[in-house]
Amino acid sequence: MGVRTFLEGWPVYRQLTGDDPLGRGAAAKSAGSKALVARTETADRVVKSICPYCAVGCGQRVYVKDERVVQIEGDPDSPISRGRLCPKGSASLGLVNGPLRETRVKYRRPYSTQWEELDLDTAMDMITDRVIEARRKGWQDKDEQGRRLRRTMGIASLGGATLDNEENYLIKKLFTAMGAIQVENQARI
Repeated sequence: MGVRTFLEGWPVYRQLTGDDPLGRGAAAKSAGSKALVARTETADRVVKSICPYCAVGCGQRVYVKDERVVQIEGDPDSPISRGRLCPKGSASLGLVNGPLRETRVKYRRPYSTQWEELDLDTAMDMITDRVIEARRKGWQDKDEQGRRLRRTMGIASLGGATLDNEENYLIKKLFTAMGAIQVENQARI
């Protein structure tokens, strides 16, 4: 390796002898940084989504490569956020790919100290049975004066602020159809 070859690898030499005297462009780039490619350029597809953290509904672009999310950015086409995300929305990638994220159904039986894994069908059947039983036990067909009520006091819902308007609308319809009258949302409290 000659002295000239050694000096050409030095950014100050490239800055003083090249077309970039302020060292803000090509002179500052190393061979390693020239080879870098954005994760968004190598993605197989881009999926438009909504940020899951609050009810504002900021648009997101989700970049997917090999069926794995590799980057999440704000969607400039969104009329709500116009391509910007708050700190939590910007950290959505960690929510999706976090190593502590549970991807299996876990159940802890009453008085147990251990969690056990259940298949999804079993868990859904358990939930369905408990909802039906709570509805049946808390059902009020008529009040003391004989007026029709047709409601249950055995089921209530408290929605969170991470749900968007559409999800809250569907939850309200579901719980009302089941006869529940205690349906509330964190955003109103």
